[in-house]
Amino acid sequence: MPASPSSLIASLSAAPAGLSTQELNCGLPTALARVPDPRARRGIRHQLTVVVTAAVCAVVAGYRSYTAIGEWVADLPTDTAVVLGIDTDRRPSEAMIRRLLQAIDPDLLAAAIGNWLAARIAAPAPGRRQALAVDGKTLRGSRTRDTTARHVLAAADQDTGVVLASTDVDTKTNEITRFAALLDQVDNLDDVVVTADALHCQRDHVAYLNQRGAHWILTVKGNQPSLHHQLAGLPWSLVPDADRDTARGHGRREIRTLKVLSVSTGIDFPHAAQAIRIRRRRRRLDEPRRFTTETVYAITDLLAHQAKPFHLADWIRGHWSIENKTHWVRDVTYDEDRSQIRTGTGPQVMATLRNAAIGALRLAGATNIAAANRHHARNANRPLALLGIT
Repeated sequence: MPASPSSLIASLSAAPAGLSTQELNCGLPTALARVPDPRARRGIRHQLTVVVTAAVCAVVAGYRSYTAIGEWVADLPTDTAVVLGIDTDRRPSEAMIRRLLQAIDPDLLAAAIGNWLAARIAAPAPGRRQALAVDGKTLRGSRTRDTTARHVLAAADQDTGVVLASTDVDTKTNEITRFAALLDQVDNLDDVVVTADALHCQRDHVAYLNQRGAHWILTVKGNQPSLHHQLAGLPWSLVPDADRDTARGHGRREIRTLKVLSVSTGIDFPHAAQAIRIRRRRRRLDEPRRFTTETVYAITDLLAHQAKPFHLADWIRGHWSIENKTHWVRDVTYDEDRSQIRTGTGPQVMATLRNAAIGALRLAGATNIAAANRHHARNANRPLALLGIT
């Protein structure tokens, strides 16, 4: 049965569990005070914290473009505008909002918002570790006739789907060179498990994570042919299944099995402690006799006593939470791939504002972001309450 409007309002009005009074009173504008203003000091009428906070509020309400954000600001009731810190006699125009958002440093903005969201995530349950999924996304709408589409690398908390860091991947480089810069935005990685796809199965990445006190699980594919050959050659036939899971959905049934081997020697990769083999067997429900089988290998620095097989399986499956809880929402709910924002740092900044809105809504208990957008669009004070503005 779908949730009633009253239950939706209650869930979105509830504060995240496990926060101190001081943390709850720290609203988004306080966090944004760390972001430098790219404008010349002379002639600034609207503070950066005010404009960016108003933009996030508009995105929380489902607004997608500079024009829409400007309209949301223009339509604000006077008392709500005053609470936001807006000069009601001369509100920020669409042109002013656009020029500022196109000039802000997207990495510094992402770091400030990510740290604010991180402080609102409840600590893991006893015996559990926080896990971060690292994955990239192309902003397809930012492509022009002369330039390729912008690409952003992000790190999201697996349990909540909240993006805690993001960084621009310059067209002259790739995700590999931005891995350390991305995770530098996260203040504390001690005992955190970082998951990443095969592109990031790099020795430099492992050295960096080891230095930061983090653990890791990395997929191994053909970009590391020697390592992949070593893993495939291990005596998996002699190893029993350590975890088994069955799932049904999207018109198919999938059986996933996981095997684990300790690899103190024989694997040419630094700090690797265990090798993992995941086998996925799928069949369409309308074709019960036809199966497809996929085998994937991974490695981790976690020892057997540090993580049970079901923990490893959960983290490997949980890696895709960043796709399901964030990237998919940005594409479907916010129609990001068709956004015409292309100038300056605008594409990356708008992606960060969407991440902020989605993260704040997730932490308030929202599971349907489109419904949460509509809920906040019906009352201009609701986005302010969500972001800790009173």
